[in-house]
Amino acid sequence: MSVFGGMEDLLQDFLTESSELLSEVDNKLVELEKRPDDKALLNDIFRGFHTIKGGAGFLNVDSMVSLCHRTENLFDKLRNAELTLNPEIMDEILAATGVVREMFGEMSQGRQPAPADPALLKALDDVLEGRSSNASSAILESPPTVPSVLVVTENKSEHDWKNLYDVLLDEKGVTTQATTEQSSRDIEVISVELNEVLTQPSAMLEPMQSLKPAAATNNARPQANTQQLATQETTIRIDTVRLDQVLNLSGEIGLTKNRLTTLRADIMSGKMDSITLKALDEAIGQLDLLVGDLQNAVMKTRMQPIGRLFQKYPRLARDLARQMGKDVELVISGEETELDKTMLEDLNDPLVHLVRNAVDHGVETTEERIASGKPAKAVVELTATQVGDHIRIEIIDDGRGMRPDVIRRKAIEKGLIDIETANSLDDKQSLQLIFLPGFSTKDQISSVSGRGVGMDVVKTNIQKLNGRVDIQSAVGEGSRFTISLPLTLAILPVLVVKVCDQPFAVPLAMVREIITIRQEHVQEVSGRATIVVRDEILSVRSLANLIGWEEVQLPQFGVLMQSAEHSFILAVDSFIGRDDVVIKPLQNIRPKGVAGATLSGDGSIVLVLDMEDLLASDTAETSAIKTSRFIEQFV
Repeated sequence: MSVFGGMEDLLQDFLTESSELLSEVDNKLVELEKRPDDKALLNDIFRGFHTIKGGAGFLNVDSMVSLCHRTENLFDKLRNAELTLNPEIMDEILAATGVVREMFGEMSQGRQPAPADPALLKALDDVLEGRSSNASSAILESPPTVPSVLVVTENKSEHDWKNLYDVLLDEKGVTTQATTEQSSRDIEVISVELNEVLTQPSAMLEPMQSLKPAAATNNARPQANTQQLATQETTIRIDTVRLDQVLNLSGEIGLTKNRLTTLRADIMSGKMDSITLKALDEAIGQLDLLVGDLQNAVMKTRMQPIGRLFQKYPRLARDLARQMGKDVELVISGEETELDKTMLEDLNDPLVHLVRNAVDHGVETTEERIASGKPAKAVVELTATQVGDHIRIEIIDDGRGMRPDVIRRKAIEKGLIDIETANSLDDKQSLQLIFLPGFSTKDQISSVSGRGVGMDVVKTNIQKLNGRVDIQSAVGEGSRFTISLPLTLAILPVLVVKVCDQPFAVPLAMVREIITIRQEHVQEVSGRATIVVRDEILSVRSLANLIGWEEVQLPQFGVLMQSAEHSFILAVDSFIGRDDVVIKPLQNIRPKGVAGATLSGDGSIVLVLDMEDLLASDTAETSAIKTSRFIEQFV
């Protein structure tokens, strides 16, 4: 039971506002260390901390008030030039703000936070009274806390693609032409039953009797992450202008609905003249435009500036650099770039690992940088920009760079790849090896790195967001990690194709163009079917072969696709067209090559393909067999 009885609403408001305020204070403290004589900046920090103390006092959180009061006194002495800011004093201040953040966590669970560690209080008192602090701050005792890693479970069982659509669409009376009532139902239950299909291909779905509302699955997470989900922020701040737009559109839709109701009554009474039919067509067109505008307006209410996520990282980079004896500056730009709020939450872990990796692995020590003719202070850049319908996030360092030959050797030593595979990789492909589970260039495991987990988490979580990670690196110059993400996961632009009379959806972001496949254009190069497109030799991958189906006819069309690592042509039978779909995840399982499912306009179920996953699951041995069959059909 909460100790804040009767003040839960006030508590939530305090935690939301104070958490953001404390993040701003942390960033300004990092900036103040660079400009210790900036009185305006120090006054901003003082006011922010005073506001937090005031809210804590109103809620009778004495332990927080006591800690904030000591820290305020320290700020006051800095303002009055009674103390001179140095790294040791900043360590104690940041240790205090870290404890305040921990107290926020205890308060969010309805508990009075425990008093701060006496060693920290004594250290603050020693600084205030001009004595040298003998107590080590919490920052130097332990590395910065890494947010809990999202656990991703994977179903290892093979699935029967041939049986998959039969089970989803045709068996037990579930037809491809679903009724309107079935179309409005969620796909979540299908995914639960699909688990039986994957492990027992002969199993058939029972009729779908009870399906949960779609809202229940929008933010679904693996069961192992229940504790993390419970602590995620569930509120969102929305500009009232955007809410007014949604309200206005809702009113317009209501008026159009009334018009359609009147026309429906006229038609039911037998009034079928050309004027009535034209009015009906105009009303439906107007409704289509309004629903599209409403959909866009609602999507914008979910968009949040990425700066709310970025503001956590200057403190993290500063603390880690201090711990490792490095001089590193984190430069942030593009904070105003907006991204879907649900994606911001899942993006935190990958960015934490990449920033830590840049400070730990990427940049050199001060002595090494001076010896190599570089500035003593290393610079790590974190930028965000919107490019079309995608967000590009880059983490750039001016450090030592990565050597592809060393990465290949380490991957072989750890048994992650064999020598033959290593020899077949070019430098760009070799850099991608750092994402393999268990890969690390560190021989010794430390509290910061060495277990080979971080970069695996980066790629797994980015792929879960339908994004990709690219790497560029030059020895002695630094590295650049580029993350490309869709603006939102709620609506995904797709190209719907047909193979063996079944529809599949592929992300439109990967599609470059559509070409016609002619038999005389297909050539065999190094055992692979290829087509030359504008002097570029591209391999041809049959979608039917990738999913294990037999070709019933020669593919007529090719989709020129750009994946994270290479371009290729996806051979398909025909096209249905472009569409914007609401993708539903398949609960509890992650079938190889399936990102989720959606409902088409006629109510039929369409699987949305994860092309990266599908290509990765196509082993060299099976690929050779499938390619041989494919070439025989053309050559």
